[in-house]
Amino acid sequence: MQPIQHNDDYHRRMTEWRHTLHRHPETAFEEFHTSDLIAEVLSRAGIPHHRGLGGTGIVATLSGKQPSAGTLALRADMDALDLQEHGNCAHRSTIEGKMHGCGHDGHSAMLLGAACWLAEHPQAIIGTVHFIFQPAEENEGGAREMIKDGLFDQFPVDAVFGMHNWPALEAGRAAVSHSKVMSAFDTFEIIITGKGCHAAMPHQGIDPIIIAAELTLALQTIVSRHIDPLEPAVVTVTQVHSGDALNVIPDTAVLRGTCRYFNAEVQQIIIQRMRELAEGIASSHNGDAEVRYQPRYPATINSTDEAALALSVLGELMAADNIDVDLPPSMGAEDFSFMLQQNPGAYIWLGNGSEQHRAPLHSSRYDFNDTILPTGANYWIKLVEAWFAMR
Repeated sequence: MQPIQHNDDYHRRMTEWRHTLHRHPETAFEEFHTSDLIAEVLSRAGIPHHRGLGGTGIVATLSGKQPSAGTLALRADMDALDLQEHGNCAHRSTIEGKMHGCGHDGHSAMLLGAACWLAEHPQAIIGTVHFIFQPAEENEGGAREMIKDGLFDQFPVDAVFGMHNWPALEAGRAAVSHSKVMSAFDTFEIIITGKGCHAAMPHQGIDPIIIAAELTLALQTIVSRHIDPLEPAVVTVTQVHSGDALNVIPDTAVLRGTCRYFNAEVQQIIIQRMRELAEGIASSHNGDAEVRYQPRYPATINSTDEAALALSVLGELMAADNIDVDLPPSMGAEDFSFMLQQNPGAYIWLGNGSEQHRAPLHSSRYDFNDTILPTGANYWIKLVEAWFAMR
């Protein structure tokens, strides 16, 4: 029998918390209402907690009678997206231009539910469990900021685990990898400088738009011609900005985009070739180009033993043929990777798809599937029990 049952009091409370968070979405480092709600629930449950790491982050702690049994951390992200909701759910966003389009409201509700259950069943915890509610996963590196603020100095752990809902998997399914889960994530900006002139007299200037167009195409050869075809990599231009008038060739153009990869050597190839192409193409047109490359998130890579434990725990929640092992990694990115750089751990995908939940992550019509709330909370609970049973 699972600790939390469908439609029991825990499930109803998790659903209520999730809907409240969904109505009040808050983006990176602005999760004030969100952290207040989480802190209120923790206080009512009598769970000690610390606030302020990474700005709005919360770390709650439950301790057993044998501290020497070790310390485990479970993490959920809290932030929403800058996205206008177009779905018609009863609990839709009340904040214009912001929505929980990635399910972090569900992640927080599941971890809260597990914390409350474990607080009421302290025999399940032998050592110490930290429940990390993290801000700013979406692009802004909230995990990195919590670590900078002393997360693992104040709350040292032996292992850390994370989870994300995955609409491409049906509810009742899950996926775990013994190695690569999600790619590294970098961004770039290329500032191209030419010489503006009248559009009717292009010979009098240096057209940065021509340079930008040629460079946009040339950047695709980095992956297709300079990186091993068996090595995953992506270079994508996502923004092109230049000019204001229809009859004026502007002075400058700006390209922005993102790069994805797993191997640090691939990153260096991308940086080198991007600079060579930008400078070479600009120079061939008598212009200039400056590349500003910013590493963002490292790759999310599970440690073997912790992934095996996650797989074993999932096997207690669902049939073995409902668990996908070592799916091809996603070229999306996750700042849980910063926590995995500091500690062994594992990150799983929990199926979220159903007839009513087909919208992908980051869609304006996405909504978390409340039927999986007990599954996610039970995963955390059974993971705690299994981890301490191994100590």
